[in-house]
Amino acid sequence: MKFKPLLLVNIGQLLTLRSAVDGPRRGALLSELGIIRDAAVLCLGGKIVSAGTTRDALRDPWLKKNRKKITEIDCGGRVVLPGFVDSHTHPVFAHPRLVDFEKRISGANYEEIAEAGGGIRSSIDGVRKAGKSVLTKKVSAVLGEMARHGTTTVEAKSGYGLNLESELKSLEAIRAAAREWPGTVVPTLLGAHVVPAEYRGRPREYVDLVCHEMIPAVAKRKLAQFVDVFCDRGAFSAEETGQIFTAAEEHGLAVRAHLGQLSETRLGPLLQYHPASLDHMDYANDADLAALAQSDTVATFVPGANYFLGLSRYPDARRLIASGVAVALATDYNPGSSPTLSMPMAMSLACTHMKMSPAEAIAAATINGAWALRLADRKGSVEAGKDADLAVFDVGDYREIPYWFGANRCELTIMNGVPIPAS
Repeated sequence: MKFKPLLLVNIGQLLTLRSAVDGPRRGALLSELGIIRDAAVLCLGGKIVSAGTTRDALRDPWLKKNRKKITEIDCGGRVVLPGFVDSHTHPVFAHPRLVDFEKRISGANYEEIAEAGGGIRSSIDGVRKAGKSVLTKKVSAVLGEMARHGTTTVEAKSGYGLNLESELKSLEAIRAAAREWPGTVVPTLLGAHVVPAEYRGRPREYVDLVCHEMIPAVAKRKLAQFVDVFCDRGAFSAEETGQIFTAAEEHGLAVRAHLGQLSETRLGPLLQYHPASLDHMDYANDADLAALAQSDTVATFVPGANYFLGLSRYPDARRLIASGVAVALATDYNPGSSPTLSMPMAMSLACTHMKMSPAEAIAAATINGAWALRLADRKGSVEAGKDADLAVFDVGDYREIPYWFGANRCELTIMNGVPIPAS
């Protein structure tokens, strides 16, 4: 791809998210946004070359000489920040789960819906029957819509096929959609989402299928970078999760997990696998937080799920942050529990329901999301050498991004140096 040089000037607030610390943001550092006012960013070859004041940028001798060759974007005093890193999404499905939605409104809870044949299992038939081209088109549309909300990097899971053929097909659809999108996609195998109906009562056999067939096939075809497991009540035990993590490790794949959404799981046995992130974390044992804080594992909050499920309980962000745990934010985009693709909405929920400050929410949605995907060397901050991933918001103050909930104030998204207008 040929990248045109870009110069963004007259930025009211540039949130660089630069840090002198090597590692994800923790504690007070989560609030340090590295703001430059009246700023400019120069991008060449899909990379950020410089970020500083507009005055300094316009004095640069190279820029003066080559300015006519550069596409200049006047940001008119708007806010510019790193493109959002949505580190937990489930984009490969065929249909929304509207029956689940109505049942929940009438009082059924998550587990009651699953026991009645709804929930994750109800999405399996649609994915198994759909052709790869249909799923690719669906994922492509989702990626495009996410970009219009400022997201430039997306972790995309399989997990609604739950047999070898359909999990491979789902990951192939993710790969095909990613090739057509200028942003960055990180594919994840979630074969261990739940035990499918044909293996009901035989979870050990299904775990064997994941370990001995799915993971080797995915690794051989290089279809995923991570293996994920839904480790919780009604899904997979910590022991089964350990088996799957071991198989992933043997095949050179990194690991992550859904954890603590419905019940508490002790972290010790799983931290030995160095998971990149543990996601949900509504239930977390105080005794485990010290060990989590000492690791590079990120706790990723997905408050969209709590909101859509109508829960009064949200992850205790203040407790985890005070304990020194590195935290991230993601949408958990999926058809059953979080049908939102807006990172600003996830940030708004984090502020209003989890009492994270706007600055903490932005760091969690950018640089710490990059750490959760092990991409922090390329993503999550605005500094020389990193990918040119930027989002321009039509606001005068960064706090407005989570403030205007349910509205999209993103005006322009730049992905690997390619500008995409929001409208």
